[in-house]
Amino acid sequence: MLGERLQLRKRLGAFVLLAALVGAAGVLTTHLGGSVPSGARSVSATARIARAPGGHARPDRRAAVLPHPAAPLLVSVPAQTSPAWSTVASVHGQPAAWLTRRAGVTFMRFDQALVHLDLHAGSLDGGVSGWKYGDRITPREIHLIVAAFNGGFKLTYHDVGFTSAGHVAVPLRTGLASIVTYTDGTTNIGAWRAGVPSAHQRVFSVLQNQQLLVDHGAIAETTAGCILACWGGTVENRGSVPRSGLGITAGGQLVWAAGEHLLPAELGAALVSAGAVRAIELDINRDWVAGYLYVHRRGGPSPVPVVPGQHGIAGMLLEPYSRDFLTIVAN
Repeated sequence: MLGERLQLRKRLGAFVLLAALVGAAGVLTTHLGGSVPSGARSVSATARIARAPGGHARPDRRAAVLPHPAAPLLVSVPAQTSPAWSTVASVHGQPAAWLTRRAGVTFMRFDQALVHLDLHAGSLDGGVSGWKYGDRITPREIHLIVAAFNGGFKLTYHDVGFTSAGHVAVPLRTGLASIVTYTDGTTNIGAWRAGVPSAHQRVFSVLQNQQLLVDHGAIAETTAGCILACWGGTVENRGSVPRSGLGITAGGQLVWAAGEHLLPAELGAALVSAGAVRAIELDINRDWVAGYLYVHRRGGPSPVPVVPGQHGIAGMLLEPYSRDFLTIVAN
């Protein structure tokens, strides 16, 4: 009996010693960086990070820093314009406008998913009252302005039309080339009542100017020999003068083109080369052809002329202007 008790005590002592050795090994493993089950380590590490002494939560300073959101609008103009398209405006980080110059023609192209067109009345062409978009870039546009350029012929000229937000300066005529902007902000170009407007969209504004310069991707036949009578009187009756136009691509992008020495056929060919399937001639002659990109700075937008040698518009459309014009504004 006594032998059995002594044997039991020896077994218990051995068990206690073995347990002590295992515990000591665990402590040493923890301090010396020995391996432990990955799940247990992550829980322990998380607990140490998430709790400060006293059990109060504290922020995890190792959390990833989120990138700043893209600026709503960024406009930049290259020092030199190349024959390749250069991105000149981004809206919320997405390319929205491009610039190029080829064979004496400057082009600006705009993505209507990111920008929209506004038609402005001039202080003389249309008058100063009754217009949502009047004779200068408006406060609602000023921080979102991407580009602006001349409108069409003087409103006293034949074969023109002008209306905006229900206010009519010159009644619209069937068949005239028309820049049609709808209330949803999209713009199309076509012959009035023969392609535009869409039956499924409400019209907001329309600028009409002569016949289509480009239709179905082809230049109007009258550009070959009917220059002054068909495409506008010029100073000193010259054929090659400053000209501008606006086209639309098959994908719905808008393309503005202008140059200081262009025949109607050359302007039309330039717009076709840029992908226009329909296009309208805008204003012509030295005093009325001008385009600008607006670089945004702390003090406000700074206009940058885009057509080499252009005479320009006084105030660059930030101040009152007598003629109608068009702006491109970020959505």
